[in-house]
Amino acid sequence: MSELTLVLIRFAYLAILWILVLSCISVIRSDMFGARVAREGARGGGRQRPDRGEKRARSKPAKPRRGAPTQVVIVEGGNQGETVSLQDAPLLIGRGNDAAIRLDDDYASTRHARIASSGEQWYVEDLGSTNGTYVGTSRITQPTAIQLGTRVRIGKTVLELRK
Repeated sequence: MSELTLVLIRFAYLAILWILVLSCISVIRSDMFGARVAREGARGGGRQRPDRGEKRARSKPAKPRRGAPTQVVIVEGGNQGETVSLQDAPLLIGRGNDAAIRLDDDYASTRHARIASSGEQWYVEDLGSTNGTYVGTSRITQPTAIQLGTRVRIGKTVLELRK
C-alpha cells in the first residue's frame, strides 16, 4: 500500500472516532438536561388573546364525569404509594426536575412519557425514551388509550389510573 493510502485510512479512522465521541456526548447531554422544548409564544410571533370560550374553559375546571379516573398512583417502584391528580394534565413522567411525576428509577429517561386526555379518553405516550414505555406487557410506540386500572410500566416503576 502506498503511504498516501495509509494516511487517508488514518484520517478516516480518526473522523469516525470523533463522530462516535460527539454522538455519545450528545446522548448523555440530552439524558441529563432533557430535550429542548420550543416555546409557544416564540413560534406564533407574539402573544395572542384567547377568545371568550377559552377564558371560560380556563377559569372553571370541568368536573370529572362519574367513573372517570382522577389520579395516577404509583403501585410499584421507588415512589410506591405516591399519587398525582389528573387535574393538571398533561402530566410529564420522568427523572427530570420539570416532570409532574418524578421517578427515582435508573431505567427512566429525563422526559420519559406523558399522560394526557382527549375528551373523555386518557392516553399515555412514550417521548422517545431509551428503555420504552409498556402498557400491560406490550411496548408502545404511539399514544395509546388507557382505562381505569390499566398498568403502565416505566423502567421498574408501575403506574395505574384510579378514581
